[in-house]
Order: sequence, then structure tokens, then C-alpha cells
Amino acid sequence: MSLNEPADWPEGSAEKGLVSNWFRGTMAILEMDIRKVLHDPTELVTRALQPVLWLFVFGGALGRFQVISTGGVPYQSFLIPGVLAQSMLFISIFFGISIIWERDLGLLQKLLALPLPRNVFVLGKALAAGFRSLTQVVFILLLALLVGIPLRWGAFNLIAVMVTIVFGSVLFSSLSMILAALLKTRERFMGFGQLFTMPLFFASNALYPIEVMPAWLKVLAKVNPLTYIVDLMRSLLISGDLSRCGTDLAVLVLTMLALLAIATRVYPRAAY
Repeated sequence: MSLNEPADWPEGSAEKGLVSNWFRGTMAILEMDIRKVLHDPTELVTRALQPVLWLFVFGGALGRFQVISTGGVPYQSFLIPGVLAQSMLFISIFFGISIIWERDLGLLQKLLALPLPRNVFVLGKALAAGFRSLTQVVFILLLALLVGIPLRWGAFNLIAVMVTIVFGSVLFSSLSMILAALLKTRERFMGFGQLFTMPLFFASNALYPIEVMPAWLKVLAKVNPLTYIVDLMRSLLISGDLSRCGTDLAVLVLTMLALLAIATRVYPRAAY
């Protein structure tokens, strides 16, 4: 009997092979995007300027005049999680445009012809957005350390923040891929990307506490996943109070999995 026949396989080898192929496929998609970034890091350098402006221009001005109550926390410290979340959001929410480019170049059709599950492509690209976001996290945190912004610098805190950023990137890049699959063109996508990005950012606790918001904005902030991402990082980097972390993480993970499932479902539509 041939070794290719199921009767000759060691027990569980077929399942292990599927898992192995799934993992290698996901890592291949991730590696492909990392190579693009390393070949031309210009995008990362230019994107690094925006958080610097938020942190030192916006944060420095408001911190000096103390126009926002942060419970005794220096405003620049309070702003760091918001700036991290903002960088992650802006990178991830426009990540879906790469799918439209790949379709126009004919690459997407070739990828979809490979004998791999669709979630391999979606997760691989979502993790690529996470990699790009992590480069911004490292830059912003190093900058905060150099200028002496007080934060909790423990190894656990920093690793947990990076995991949070990756989860957030997967969440918002999945949303971005859903939009790209449905909207089809770069022009439509850019318009809807702007429409989603600014409300998500300003209707969150990235720049100011929820307590100072008007009632209608508090409602929007409560259903905004970015709020829970910022709250989780603020607990890790500033307050040290982890009592809400379980709720924040649960909302983040459940929303991420739901959007991943939807993105996997609609991803093939982006090819047509």
C-alpha cells in the first residue's frame, strides 16, 4: 500500500500536516510583507512623525495649560497609550488597500489559487499590520524613555502592551480587509477609511478620559473597541490597576475573532 494512502499514515499525522501547512502559509504571507517593509522602510519613517507631533506638540501644549483633568497623571504620560493606539489604528485601517493593489496587479488571484485556507491569507496580512504597528510602538516607547516620560517599564507591562497592539492591529486590519473586499476601488476605500478612522479615534478615550465626555459621546466610546485597547494599555503603563483588564481583553479578543471570521468570509470577493 502506498504511503500516500490514509491507512499508512501515523495516527494524527494528517491533522498535524494541515496545522503545519496552515502555520507555514500564514508565516509566508507575513514574511512577504515584512520583506516589503525592509526593502523600503520609508513608510515607517514618515509614519513615525505623526505620533511625535501628537505627543510633543498636542500633548505638550495641553499638558502645560492643564486643560484636561487626568487624575494627577502628567498629560504626556496619559497620552502615550492613546498615541500608541492612534498609530496602530492609522496603520491598520488603511492596510486593506494593499488587497486592492494586489488585485489590480493580478497577485491576489494567484494567491487565492493556492491550496490554502482563506484564513491563512487574512491572518497573515493582519499579522503584517501588527508587525508594522510594533515598529511604531518601539519607536514611541524609546522616545518616551529618552525624554523621561514616567511610565511603568516592567517587562510584563511592555510585552502585554505589544500583545495588545498586535491584537488591535488584527482587529482593525480585518475591518479594513472587509471594507476593501466590499468597496473594490482605491478611491472608495480611501473615502470610507477616513470616514471610519477619525470617529473611531476621537470617540474614544485616546485623548481625554471618558468622564469628561458629553453623554452621547460616552455611549459611542463604550461601543468603540479602541476605547478598550487604550484602557488596557493605560492600566499596564500608568495606573497599574489591572481590575478592568479582563473585560478589556475579552472585548478586544471577541471583536477581533468576529472581524477575522467576517474578513475570511468576504476575502475572495476582493479578487473580482
